[in-house]
Amino acid sequence: MNKKFTFVPYNPNLKKFAQNLRKNGSKAELVLWNKLKTNQLGYDFHRQKPILGYIVDFYMPELGLVIEVDGISHVYKAEDDVNRDADLIRLGLTVLRFSDNEILNNTEGVVNTIIDWIERHVTSSPTLPRGRANNEHLP
Repeated sequence: MNKKFTFVPYNPNLKKFAQNLRKNGSKAELVLWNKLKTNQLGYDFHRQKPILGYIVDFYMPELGLVIEVDGISHVYKAEDDVNRDADLIRLGLTVLRFSDNEILNNTEGVVNTIIDWIERHVTSSPTLPRGRANNEHLP
């Protein structure tokens, strides 16, 4: 089912902070952003998007998908992440979380997980590249 989220509530005071985060992303965030940006997967993604009182790492409004990159600091903020995810889910969004290590050590696996989620949740999907070096598609 396609459900376009044209507007999600956010705290306007977070806009400047989000801009700063975009300039100072982690290596894992930058690696994943290079795979998500400019419609490489067939969909528009936003980076460091304010939603509610949070700033999510990546957001795809077409399907209400939030992608979070968990660095080492998230080990100590697990309860905060649970509360944050619950708030986003109550808004009707879906949250996918990946660790820095997953992204840096298995980028294509992470991208394929995102593609698989998109394909399961879209009514009619554009042909999504699998990100293989020779453009092979997985069965």
